[in-house]
Amino acid sequence: MYAASVPVFQRYLGQLARMVDAGASHGCNLQARLVPDMLPLGLQIDIATQFSLRACAPLAGREVPPFGQGSASFADLHARIHRAQAFLANLTPAQMADSAKRLCTDQAGQATVALPGAVFLSQYALPNFFFHLTSAYALLRQQGVPLGKADFDGWHRYS
Repeated sequence: MYAASVPVFQRYLGQLARMVDAGASHGCNLQARLVPDMLPLGLQIDIATQFSLRACAPLAGREVPPFGQGSASFADLHARIHRAQAFLANLTPAQMADSAKRLCTDQAGQATVALPGAVFLSQYALPNFFFHLTSAYALLRQQGVPLGKADFDGWHRYS
């Protein structure tokens, strides 16, 4: 479970940090939305960051660290990403050794999700993380930030 979670979140939090830097350098609006009833850019970044903790802490048998919500600036968002990365860096494979069947719970809107660790990670936490990461990417693109697939995943290269 460790290999399927911590390195994935670490990698994509790094990608998110680079996207946040690009958004800051382009003067993006953290309150931008794709549609009126969608969460704004700042919250998309916050929630993606939080999902890394909401996924890995229960898998490691730890409490999700208090995080708050509603960053006021790109600097705040960057600091939150770094705090999440530091938390993840302190988790060990041994902490997650028995987590595939460990019951993990989280709030999904007004619903409570309670799933075995393997299902929690693969069908709930990772999809939600990537949903908010993709939403942040789309909002940055909407505001003219020249991002591409290579910026999102860090693997692709284009001329």
